[in-house]
Amino acid sequence: MYSKIPRPTRSLGAKLNLIGGCVLLLALSGIGLMLSFTWQLNGGAAAVNEAGRMRMQTWRLAHALDGGDRGQIERQLAQFEQSLQLLSRGDPQRPLVLPSDPASQAAFLEVHAQWRRLRADWAERAAPPAAAQVAAQAAAFVERIDDFVSTIELQLARLTTWLKWLQFAMVGLALTAAAALLHAGYRLILRPLSRLQTGLAQVGRGDLEARVSVSSHDEFGALSEGFNAMAATLQGLYQNLEAQVSAKTQDLALQNTRLAALYRAADWVSKADSLPTLAQGFATQLRAVAQADASAVRWSDEGNRRYLLLASDGLPQTLVDEEQCVPTGACFCGQTLESAETRVIPILPLQDGPDADARAMLGHCERAGFQAVITVPVRLHERMLGELNLFYRQPKELAADERALLETLASHLAGAIEGLRASAMEREAAVAEERGLLARELHDSIAQSLSFLKIQVSLLRQAQERQQPEAAAQAVAELDAGVRESLADVRALLLHFRTRTNGEDILPALQSTLRKFEQQSGLQSELSMANDGLPLAADVQVQVLHVVQEALSNVRKHAQARRVWVSVQQRPFWRVEVRDDGCGFQPDAAAWDETHVGLRIMQERAARIGGRVEVSSVPGQGSRVVLSLEPLVSADAGIQKGNA
Repeated sequence: MYSKIPRPTRSLGAKLNLIGGCVLLLALSGIGLMLSFTWQLNGGAAAVNEAGRMRMQTWRLAHALDGGDRGQIERQLAQFEQSLQLLSRGDPQRPLVLPSDPASQAAFLEVHAQWRRLRADWAERAAPPAAAQVAAQAAAFVERIDDFVSTIELQLARLTTWLKWLQFAMVGLALTAAAALLHAGYRLILRPLSRLQTGLAQVGRGDLEARVSVSSHDEFGALSEGFNAMAATLQGLYQNLEAQVSAKTQDLALQNTRLAALYRAADWVSKADSLPTLAQGFATQLRAVAQADASAVRWSDEGNRRYLLLASDGLPQTLVDEEQCVPTGACFCGQTLESAETRVIPILPLQDGPDADARAMLGHCERAGFQAVITVPVRLHERMLGELNLFYRQPKELAADERALLETLASHLAGAIEGLRASAMEREAAVAEERGLLARELHDSIAQSLSFLKIQVSLLRQAQERQQPEAAAQAVAELDAGVRESLADVRALLLHFRTRTNGEDILPALQSTLRKFEQQSGLQSELSMANDGLPLAADVQVQVLHVVQEALSNVRKHAQARRVWVSVQQRPFWRVEVRDDGCGFQPDAAAWDETHVGLRIMQERAARIGGRVEVSSVPGQGSRVVLSLEPLVSADAGIQKGNA
């Protein structure tokens, strides 16, 4: 078992994040200083340019004073004032900024003050000074501006020196950070990883006593402790490996035996064709699987009032005779639906029984020499179908896996019983349906012919009593025609019920049907097949053939036709058309009356296979019967054929 691994006090990620954060903070600080120095250098250079412009503007103003052009003087004064404002406020777009050191600020204030005095002397007096005086004043002011520019350039030189040293410092910081990260990676990652690799190599060589020293409390420390715990566990497992392998082998053998029992039980219930056969085979297999001394399979009626013994294996005959029918609740083996559960019933000696009733209920099992009985209810959808009983001549305890196995077997038996019941109901429904179909066929054909013959017999008797030879001869002729028609109907019915399909191809069956129709009716027929589509299932083919035969029978009896055409379309869906060139009829409600042979039966057959029949006719121009199948019917049939 693995030992508990303590939670790391400071994770490896936290350490790496701390180192990286410090390096990043120093780098960002250096980058910020470099950007600040660069900004000041750019702004100082722009300030030097602006100061140089002020020198040019001073000489221009002196020249304008000499010329006496008042407008030119005002423009020069405005431009000079604008330059002073730029130096005072700065211009972030250029960028332009005056250095913030005291010397530069004092030099700018001196220039500004001297300009105010010079402006008052040049622009505010009524008469400007003489040209020589203006030139002297301008030269002195320009010299002051030069001192201001020199002060700025000196400050820019200092900033350039600081920027150079800062760049050297950044290079040193990068080298130091790289060395620190390499050292931290070695101490925090590579060295612990190397120790783990060494330990794994030792374990791989079979040295299960190998251990790794724990030198930290981070993730690698937790991994080292986990490795040590794993090595200790492997060492313990290796020492007890033989015993564990033996235990696992026995467990696997037991599981394999149970799986094989489940397989045999499932195979048996799938092959059994009757309830007694199913019960007897299941009782035999159940006894072998549970290693019991005897077994029994009981069946419960619909109301769960009694349990009948269907089959047993190993039970004494006396016990079989006594327990052929057990009322529900009369014994521990016949459980009610509400209290039914898998349980072990110990059979104590009579003198040690809990009470007289219990001794009476278990007395026959005790006399047969059994000491324990296991009951397993057989249920399906909250309905009690029966019960399984296992008898032991020694005390028995039921483990959880054994209980699960027995309940699984009981569920298999319940499904098989329900399957047999459903099959029986399907067979009964199929027989009832076929009987109904036969009854409809007889009613719609033979019964009507017999009724007609009965009428003709009455007419013949009356003609004989009245001594009317001509009427008697006519009645005999009608009887002869009726008998022939009845015989033809019987042959048609026999043809219907003997119809078989030929694999996936319906064409041979249609050809055979038309040949027989031509022999019976003497009419010509023509068959055409269009397109290639998915085949029809065998049961669907039979119904299609019956519809075609019904349509042909109607043509033979009523159409007075000379020729019949049968066309089959297979794609996109199946469509079968029977057309004649007979007398036709008026398509109204009377056409679907019970006396009109075959029409209703064709509709019922088509509905049974998911199709529909459409009948159309024009008096004097023949009739048309069209059977259409939905595309899903054809597709499903094709898939079933392919899977088969």
